[in-house]
Amino acid sequence: MKRQKRRVVQIGDVQIGGTAPISVQSMTNTDTRNVKETVTQIKQLEKAGCELVRIAIPDQSAASKVAQIKEEIDIPLIADIHFNYKLALEVLEQGVDGLRINPGNIGSEEKIELVANKALEYQVPIRVGVNAGSLEKELLQKHGHPTAEAMVESALGNIELLEKFGFEEIIISLKASDVMMTLKAYQLIIQEVDYPLHVGITEAGTIKSGTVKSAVGIGAILAQGLGDTIRVSLTGDPVEEVKVGFQILRALNLRDQGVNLISCPTCGRCEIDLVKIANRVEEEIGDLDKSIEVAVMGCVVNGPGEAREADLGIAGGKDVGLIFKKGEVIKKVSGQELVNELLIEIDKLE
Repeated sequence: MKRQKRRVVQIGDVQIGGTAPISVQSMTNTDTRNVKETVTQIKQLEKAGCELVRIAIPDQSAASKVAQIKEEIDIPLIADIHFNYKLALEVLEQGVDGLRINPGNIGSEEKIELVANKALEYQVPIRVGVNAGSLEKELLQKHGHPTAEAMVESALGNIELLEKFGFEEIIISLKASDVMMTLKAYQLIIQEVDYPLHVGITEAGTIKSGTVKSAVGIGAILAQGLGDTIRVSLTGDPVEEVKVGFQILRALNLRDQGVNLISCPTCGRCEIDLVKIANRVEEEIGDLDKSIEVAVMGCVVNGPGEAREADLGIAGGKDVGLIFKKGEVIKKVSGQELVNELLIEIDKLE
């Protein structure tokens, strides 16, 4: 896998594109007008490692809260706006770091020009966010239904509008809930422009089904060397989006942030409740800011060997378990103390 190098766009202090790491972002599901609630959720996202956060701006009241929210958080803030160009102008005045708009639904070219000029003045990038479910009517009539080609045509038309007014600080996203349509759209857009790509599968589903669909879709796109920032869209706590995002990147060796947990599927040799133990380990180490690999294996016979590359691991036995490091047993402990002893050893690692 060779990552395609796209042009660089700066959102706050985060670079998108070029050789910058693929960033993980999320979106709040709070009422933006409730500053306290929104900031609390953003702080939770920050703790999980979120690098950019987007908030919905449905009206003037929400737009007026941007400066207050931005003052209390530590990551770049992106405003999500549809239909009303005045809201875009307001959040730019409020100091937002990025805009997500679809110029096609903002209104006349004059209105788009006002937004482009203001964003250029404040040096704020714009993400042209195309969703299969909200394509322009004329494109739906032309193509008959949402297609990858229609999404790309929409994106190129919107990009052309911004470029017409001298604006080129652009990021592109082409999202559908259909994985293969999304993949094809990204494959097509790279033949046309070199703007950085925001990758995601929109409306992916609940934590369980959405994680699977996002891992397949985002993973397939990233594995082709495409993508500069990602957002996993899940119905649930947005903190889970961030965790899944980093897991996808880690699985592809694109980021090494956080703990990579390995656990065996168990077999007839397993003498312990490995499911319970693995779940507890995952819960205990989930928020650790250490780039390590931890293995939870159910067999003292083969466990250390099968997970010999792990920084640390445990292999369970009915009465005695093993703590191992890089495949070498460093300690024997009672089965009841396996997890506690593992956590002690993890804490020792730099």
